[in-house]
Amino acid sequence: MFIPFLDSLRRQGVPVSLREWLDLMAGMQAGAADWSVDGFYHLARLALVKDERHIDRFDRAFAEAFSGLEQIPVEALVTEQAIPREWLEKLAEKLLTDEEKAQIQGSGSFEELMRRLRERLAEQQGRHQGGNKWIGTGGTSPFGAHGYNPEGVRIGQDASRHRRAVKVWDKREFRDFDDNVELGTRNIKVALKRLRQWARHGAADELDLPATIRATADHGYIDVQTRPERRNAIKVLLFLDVGGSMDDHIRVVDELFSAARAEFKHMKHFYFHNCLYEGVWTDNRRRWTEQTPTWDVLHRFGRDYKCIFVGDASMSPYEIAVPGGANEHWNAEAGEVWLRRAVETWPDHVWLNPVPQAHWGYTPSIAMVGQVFEHRMMPLTLDGLTQAMRILG
Repeated sequence: MFIPFLDSLRRQGVPVSLREWLDLMAGMQAGAADWSVDGFYHLARLALVKDERHIDRFDRAFAEAFSGLEQIPVEALVTEQAIPREWLEKLAEKLLTDEEKAQIQGSGSFEELMRRLRERLAEQQGRHQGGNKWIGTGGTSPFGAHGYNPEGVRIGQDASRHRRAVKVWDKREFRDFDDNVELGTRNIKVALKRLRQWARHGAADELDLPATIRATADHGYIDVQTRPERRNAIKVLLFLDVGGSMDDHIRVVDELFSAARAEFKHMKHFYFHNCLYEGVWTDNRRRWTEQTPTWDVLHRFGRDYKCIFVGDASMSPYEIAVPGGANEHWNAEAGEVWLRRAVETWPDHVWLNPVPQAHWGYTPSIAMVGQVFEHRMMPLTLDGLTQAMRILG
């Protein structure tokens, strides 16, 4: 089980020595992790990560190595002590056929879903497993975890599964995108280079060879001339969707973020979740305590900024169209209102979507966001990036 984890760490660029690996094994033998996922994660990170710059890479390696544990075949389960209990519980997730899913109807409206949830909270007295009504696990109830319902409220589940939850009532931790990712290809940087506007500014500390030659010839002695360095004067405002369904696209967005940081010296970035609302943030660890009001961002950065949104636009339509529809908090104004304010504030704008363009038609929210962005939504591919840079240029 652990050797593939070591291989994943090395593939993701986390420098792990034999001494550190032996320390992790010793901690496991001593029972320091207590056989829980969280316990093992924190023990492994403590033993193996010696530089905070590698935490994001460690998280990717951990997810790569252990994300499939809910699919362990039954014959491999020897004892409950050998496999963590919470991993075993996920084996009980109910897998429905297409016919069974078609029989389950949505609540019909956002208000009706919230009304039903309030009734369940008032009536339910204990834990419930399976079924189609109570808050619990498995089954087809619109409230709970590890089941299926086309319009539900996810409670007590660590990650999205069907991308259909209207509300998510859990504390979730998102991570910042890694701007130090080394790209496997230079193609993304080449595409971004199309968005350039050269200007010379700053101290005159770069050798101006033609001017030096002219001055030397005119004066009869070596007369060194300098000039300010030529830099890309383009200003970029980057909004990044993070968490939830965007976890499927972490690698490609990491690469884009890394390339953008290298290419654009005048770039500011902010995070949001699913749709733009009244607050954004720059550090996902402090996203609830250190938010920046979106109004401040709209007023601080002028119309000369090029605005780029990056997200899969895959969410409940309520999150875009309805006040209070945000799945993690109660928003006074609909997400569409904030998106339109951004579009009006920055005329040069695009939305980059990592979902393959052939799949866009299956998700109504993608069409809704694309309409707000005046059909300036491009796929997050090399061709899509090239088209986006032409639009912004």
